[in-house]
Amino acid sequence: MTSPASVEAPCRPAPAPQPTAPAKAVSGRLRRTLIAWGFCSPFVALFATFGLWPVLSSLSMSVTDITSRDVRTPFGVNFVGLANYRDLFADPVFVRAVLNTLYFVAVGIPLTMVIALALAVALNSGIQRGKALFRVAYFAPVVTSVVAIAVVWRYLYKPDGMINSALSAVGIHGPDWLNNPHWSMPALILMAVWRHFGIPMVIFLAGLQAVPAELHEAARMDGATRWRAFRSITLPLLRPATLVVAVLLSISYLQFFEEPFVMTSGGPLDSTTSISYYAYEQFGFGNYGAAAAASYVLVIAIGLLSLLQFRVFRAKD
Repeated sequence: MTSPASVEAPCRPAPAPQPTAPAKAVSGRLRRTLIAWGFCSPFVALFATFGLWPVLSSLSMSVTDITSRDVRTPFGVNFVGLANYRDLFADPVFVRAVLNTLYFVAVGIPLTMVIALALAVALNSGIQRGKALFRVAYFAPVVTSVVAIAVVWRYLYKPDGMINSALSAVGIHGPDWLNNPHWSMPALILMAVWRHFGIPMVIFLAGLQAVPAELHEAARMDGATRWRAFRSITLPLLRPATLVVAVLLSISYLQFFEEPFVMTSGGPLDSTTSISYYAYEQFGFGNYGAAAAASYVLVIAIGLLSLLQFRVFRAKD
């Protein structure tokens, strides 16, 4: 009889090697990355289809001679490099559109910021009763249809409209605002400022409410006037809000389109034609390459102006 000690133990498989800590971390990170991309994939697909693809398509169009006749036969399109951009600046209408846009931006942005800041200061300190009502009233033009705004302002700008009637009451003969090449652009700037100052006012108001009251109290104890405290304390602390307002207004005003489209159709004598309106007209004429090139001139202008504003209004130590 064989003793139990002489019976060999059954063979068991060696235990599987356990993953090390770095391997576990890598696998966990990979799993979290795949889950994140799974949640993001619907947005990525929509953005690639309706955002990235049109942008790349328009960029490729800007360096070709594609027109409306070539849409059904894309193989007849030729690569022309920067010829479309060169032809743009040889077109006097486009040059006029660039100057009009710069004029609109140079006058409209500072005027909008000053009015928005003044109203924000008034709402933050000077007005005690009906403050909510004033905020809603000042913000109303932002959410109002541009078509409705245009109808009202066209009546205001008529030769016998309310604006000229008010001017005649003080002995001033008002012009035919929208049909005079010298006054059409100031008229649209005034309308645009009234239409756009609501959002900057809200941003400035939020910035003012974030300024510590103790700083103003300390300034008053030191004998500083209200203007000195505003200039030395409030304005420096509003630099982040000013940067946001300046960038948003630059993007909006450089894309100056609705006002000439619904009010003047770019006239009279191209005095209100903007870069966006020029690109719209070229697209309507079937010059797709020129329209795309004009749009990318606008994109470059927005990028350069935004970089300049980040350098000017960035927070200082």
